[in-house]
Formats: sequence, C-alpha cells, structure tokens
Amino acid sequence: MSDVPIQESSWHRKSTGAKPASPDDQSGKKRIFIVDDHAMFRDGLRRLVDIEPDLVVCGDAADAAGAMQKIPLTHPDLVIVDLSLEGTSGIDLIKNIKRDFEDMTILVVSMHAESLYGNRALRAGAMGYVMKSEPATTVLEAIRKVLGGDVHISEKMATQVVSKFVQGESDQPPSPLEALSDRELEVFRMLGQGKGTREIAEELNLALPTVSTFKNRIKEKLKMKNSTETILYALQWFRQEPPK
Repeated sequence: MSDVPIQESSWHRKSTGAKPASPDDQSGKKRIFIVDDHAMFRDGLRRLVDIEPDLVVCGDAADAAGAMQKIPLTHPDLVIVDLSLEGTSGIDLIKNIKRDFEDMTILVVSMHAESLYGNRALRAGAMGYVMKSEPATTVLEAIRKVLGGDVHISEKMATQVVSKFVQGESDQPPSPLEALSDRELEVFRMLGQGKGTREIAEELNLALPTVSTFKNRIKEKLKMKNSTETILYALQWFRQEPPK
C-alpha cells in the first residue's frame, strides 16, 4: 500500500466507520484503488499509475470482500474494478460500492466484451468501461476522464447507445444474452467455464435450488431445448468471448 499521505476524497460513507482524512494531508494526486484477482495485473497497473505525476495507487484487493474492507481505510478518489472476481461478480461489487460509498467514482477495466457488459456496468454505477486489450494510454485517458466527471466508453459503444436510444427500447436486443439479468449472465459465464451447479453455488454463495432456477431461466430466455444444449452454448460462447 502506498505511503502517500491520505487526502480527503469527495465521497462519504452512508454508515459511520471510516475516519475522514486530515485536510492538511494533501499530496495533490488523485488516489486509485485497484480490484482485480490477478496479482500480475494489479502490479502492472500500479506501476503504470504511479509514474504519472497526478495519480497514485493507494491500495488494492483481489476480491470484493477485501475491497469493501480496504476502501474506507484508503480513501480513494477512484476504484478500478474487474468483472471476474472470486466469490462475486464485478457488477455486484459496483452495486455494493455505490450503496456504501454513494459518491465513489468507478471505472471497469476488464477482459470481457464491452458490447455485452458495458451497459450493465454503467447501470450498476460505473462511470466508464475499458477492455484490457486496450493500450495503456487509453486506460490513463479513461482514469482522468471519469475523475473529471465524464463517462468513458468506446466510440463503438457510444454509437450503439445512441442507436438504441433513437430506435427505441422496444427493438430486439442485438444479442440474446442481453435478455439475461446480471446474475443469470454470471451463472451463464460460469457454465461456460465448465463449472457445475454445486461449484457455482459455492462460489456465488447460493443454494443449489437457486442455481438450478437460474439455469432454467437461462434455458428459457435463450430458447434452448434442454440443459445440455444450454451448457454447450455457454462453453462455445466462453471460448469466443475473451478478446484475442
């Protein structure tokens, strides 16, 4: 964790507990907290951010539980969140951060396709979305843009958002997966990873019947004939979903 003095951030926690930073402790740098389950990526992003004159990494976490514990102690101005986390989805983490730290700025940096997850992340409370396949300059641009109060999405996604607004929400979604809820999509993604019902239940802290219900909903929404066809579709989708 950085030893840069803590400056007072623009957010506050709804519930008491986090002691505000001293107004005299001003580093002049915006403080970044990183949540990603890959240590190598966290270290690489830390090095990228820390060489910038106006930015500093104040802490990091490998999972949602660690993030929710450390955020009130490190007073970040921005939290960078990955979507694939142990025990919960990044979408759920974004919702929890916004629940407890309502003014917190959040940026998603993920391997998952922006076309499918971008709108979900923004609806959950994120201010921007960057894919990990983008160059480092794009990540830094996105960080500064959302810190400035603007939304950062790719030009392609911006076009899709405008097109959907002009055409109306009654149009059929471009992908059948967009019909899935956030939780259903998370279960579908885990099916694509080859995980069974019990493993999914344990990782998401859900009861086995609840996971089975999600699987049935997924099958119905995707118009699959049976569970086997659903799993085969999930496996095929997962192999193609990460960027090349």
